[in-house]
Amino acid sequence: MNKLNRTESIVFLVGGAMMVFGVALNFFGVYRLAPWLFLVGAIGFAVMQIKQVSGKADTADITLRRLRRMMIIADVLFVVAGLLFVENNWNFLMPVFGNFGMDGWVAYHQYVAHNNWVVVLLIAAILEMYSMHRISSELKKDTR
Repeated sequence: MNKLNRTESIVFLVGGAMMVFGVALNFFGVYRLAPWLFLVGAIGFAVMQIKQVSGKADTADITLRRLRRMMIIADVLFVVAGLLFVENNWNFLMPVFGNFGMDGWVAYHQYVAHNNWVVVLLIAAILEMYSMHRISSELKKDTR
């Protein structure tokens, strides 16, 4: 895994904190600011983590490669959760789905409007925690 420099580490940590604060603000009823804060944080977090994971070191180990791919999938899901979060609170695409008649409205409400971003966020968090734990244990195993 590549080492992040000081600025990249700050962006990584601030991005993670912005994601947490975005969800907390949504919980406390700040519906207009929360999704944007979460989305910007998710993008910063994901970009820095993908930059960190994209190194060529230790690529011979198939387990580490698989876990790094899982981490990248989790990063993409964090950004998708942020986009769904923004859409859930701002309804940018509702008129587009409305053009397809009743089926469009039903699809919009089924896939976007019922806080489905939380499910995507949960899947991303589980993948992230699993891959981080397994990568650290694999790296410890290699150093012994």
